[in-house]
Order: sequence, then structure tokens, then C-alpha cells
Amino acid sequence: MPSTTAITVAQLSRLVGLPDAPDLVDVRIDEDFEADPRLLPASCRRDFRTVSTWAADFAGRRVVVICQRGQKLSQGVAAWLRHEGIAAESLEGGFEAWGAAKGPLFKADAMPPRDNKGRTVWVTRARPKVDRIACPWLIRRFVDPSAVFLFVEPSEVLAAADRFSAVPFDVDDVFWSHRGERCTFDTMIEEFGLRSEALDRLALIVRAADTARLDLVPQAAGFLAASLGLSRMFRDDLEQLKAGMLLYDAFFRWCRDATDETHNWPSGGKAP
Repeated sequence: MPSTTAITVAQLSRLVGLPDAPDLVDVRIDEDFEADPRLLPASCRRDFRTVSTWAADFAGRRVVVICQRGQKLSQGVAAWLRHEGIAAESLEGGFEAWGAAKGPLFKADAMPPRDNKGRTVWVTRARPKVDRIACPWLIRRFVDPSAVFLFVEPSEVLAAADRFSAVPFDVDDVFWSHRGERCTFDTMIEEFGLRSEALDRLALIVRAADTARLDLVPQAAGFLAASLGLSRMFRDDLEQLKAGMLLYDAFFRWCRDATDETHNWPSGGKAP
């Protein structure tokens, strides 16, 4: 009989990267984490021994708990969260099962330092078009759902990064930026180790649109048009980011699930 308190790797893989994905909590012991310091997308590390002190942080949210093999630690933490009224499941087979299934993982040591509220803080140029929406989307969906993004004038990015302990991206002469013919979105996928067929396909569309090489992939021209249209619809960069997240969600789902689907006007019958 299927478990009512666990989620399978196959089930979770269909949710990862989506806007309504559950919160993922990694409770592996330090020795197991140090042996493989990667995390499931958008997951956070918590100490199973102090679950009673942090359970309330997840009130009103759906949670999946991950330990090394999906046994006592994740099941115990999930049970404790359910005791607190939180919808919580453990990952069947745990981190080992996810890895065996080649599920996407990101390198925890690539994460920038977090602020006093546990968030990564990033800063880039105002008036984003493609890369400066793509990168926040990737970070919030696959790395840090609570990440903060600051948009400032181009001349002030590095100074703002220094004053606000933020990580600059998509500007010249910083780590998180273009490398050769590849854009910042490519850099982030590479540095975080977030390889997947769907993300690689989306990266090609983003690269083509962001670097004016629309011949690389058929979807690039439409993607660029939608991105430029959004940039003219909003004066507030954060409002544009919010709208742009939906665009990237849609293209990610196409990249993952719908590349073989076509659409034609039905022509089977005659008009009356």
C-alpha cells in the first residue's frame, strides 16, 4: 500500500522548479552532508534535533523532509511537523534515491552568504530585459526561494553590493556574469551544478535571446519579444520581475513537458 506520509522521487520530480513546489528541508546529519554537499533544488538545511524550535517557520506551507535514506530522521521530522499542523511528508528513499534517479542537485558551497534573515541578497542593473529576469527566476525556483533582488542604476551596482553585502550579477568584471558567448544564466547553471535536460533547453533560448543570436533556436525571437514587451509594461522592476517569473515558468514547463506537442486548427469538418 502506498505511504500516506511519504512522497516518491518520481512524484517530487514533477513538482521541483514549479511556483507551487513544496518547501524542501534537508535534515541529513553533518557527516552525510559533508560527504556530498549538494542539495535538492531550493531546499534548506535544518537540524533535526531542534525541529521544535523551527517548525513554526513552515506554518501554512507544504513541506517535504529529506534525510540520507528516507528513514528515521526525515520520517520523525515530518511527523513532528504534522503534529504542529503542517502538511509534511518524507522523501521515500531520501537523498540517496534522488541521486540514484539523477534528480537535479545544486552545490551548496556555491551559495553566497545569507543575511540575518537567512536570505541571499543579489544586486544588478535596473530595467531588466532577459538575463536579469532569468537569473532571479533560476535562483528562486532552484536555489533560494527567499532570495532578495536589488535593481539599481548601472553605475551603482558595485557600490550597492559593497554597502548592502549583496552579490552583483550580470555586470562587467564580476563572477556571476557572461563568459565568452554564454550568458549569466548559463554561468549560474554551471556554477550551481543544476544540469537537467529542461534547464539546458531553456538556457539555449535565454542565451539566444540575450545575446542577439536568434538563429540558435526557433523560440528565441518570441521569447525576446515577450521579454521586451514586459520591460515596457512596468516602471517598477520588481513588478516586472513578478510578471516575468510567470513567463519563465511557462517556458520551463514547455521545455520539460511540451516540446513534442503541436497545435493546429481542427479541419475535420466542413463549416455549416
